[in-house]
Amino acid sequence: MSLTIGLIREGKTPPDKRVPLTPKKCVEAQTSFPGLQIVVQSSPIRSYADQEYRDLGLEVRDDLSTCDVLMGVKEVPVDQLIPNKTYLFFSHTVKKQPANRKLLQAVLKKNITLIDYELLTNAHGERIVAFGRYAGIVGAYNGLLTYGRKHGLYDLKPAYQCVDMDDMQEEFFKVKKLPPIKMAITGSGRVAQGALEVLDRMGIRRVSVYDYLYLDFNEPVYTQLRSSDYNRRRDGRVWDTQNFHQHPEEYESTFGNFLPVTDLLIACAYWHPAAPLLFTEADTRRPDFRINTIADVTCDVNGSVPTTKRSSTIAEPAFDYNPATGELEPPYSRPTNITEMAVDNLPCELPRNASRDFGRQLIDKVLPHLLGPDAEGVIARATIAKGGQLTERYQYLADYVAETASV
Repeated sequence: MSLTIGLIREGKTPPDKRVPLTPKKCVEAQTSFPGLQIVVQSSPIRSYADQEYRDLGLEVRDDLSTCDVLMGVKEVPVDQLIPNKTYLFFSHTVKKQPANRKLLQAVLKKNITLIDYELLTNAHGERIVAFGRYAGIVGAYNGLLTYGRKHGLYDLKPAYQCVDMDDMQEEFFKVKKLPPIKMAITGSGRVAQGALEVLDRMGIRRVSVYDYLYLDFNEPVYTQLRSSDYNRRRDGRVWDTQNFHQHPEEYESTFGNFLPVTDLLIACAYWHPAAPLLFTEADTRRPDFRINTIADVTCDVNGSVPTTKRSSTIAEPAFDYNPATGELEPPYSRPTNITEMAVDNLPCELPRNASRDFGRQLIDKVLPHLLGPDAEGVIARATIAKGGQLTERYQYLADYVAETASV
């Protein structure tokens, strides 16, 4: 089929430097799918310069009104939406987020077909495109950066100042100044895998959960904690992962076992609001509470990590939590505080790498369905709106778009 995809410039503030398809991925896509043409909207902030696209023979221009499909990353400002087009981006509307109500209302009013990356899944309901790996990579790096700054051990170059991951890895040698601390990574998905990747490349030793709890080491070590390692059923019955995901309210936290032995917590596990907290604010005042640095990669404000009372920014990534008062303070204010990194857009710190990874997923797992018959329903499941109406799967958003409350 003949189809033109336009890569839109990011219009959200603060600006996002990522792009769905890098220059080389654009060429690969056009080669792999005959009839596909990709046009790039000029952008002064994208991590790949306009000239990098032009150098590979791609057209760069301001006007994308002739394109059939428009691809971005973050939410598109309402005044930049072109009527009657098909858009792919992260809309952040399916949980009825108040800030994006006007966006979805405009999508319907302008007769736009909206396909949300977050909703692209395979037959098993698993997401097929995501930036999660780089959230974990940058999150773990930022966690070690924060720990080093807190204790005056070393000063890693911030990830966003690195050209790419190769540049970032040049900093890894500095963490050899770490004392024999213990680090816990929660989760087993893409985000956690990214964090594990960084610690492994840094040469930090991985140990079993049992050894982590009961043995001492003369070097820094880490362990990976899955849900079953720090939760249990309230009724005392045997652990059931599927049941935990379906009925998290029937479980309670056992993370208290790890509080006396953990120095740095890197939280990468998906959290459901009905699931137990890792610990409570009262726990932070326990004499045996040892955690002094937290990298909350998942960044659920007032979520599984109760000290995450707000998110932080790339420019100012850390803040302190004072256990005595329960208040937040400037980072590194006093040794007795817990210092936390809670940046909510971590992949933006390595935009070139994150974009390459995302483009690979798009070409392999999305474009065949977008440009073909979609027999498996991959595109259909992710389509929120079409023809000026919510699709059947997302009718539950009807009251959300009907509301006229100010944003």
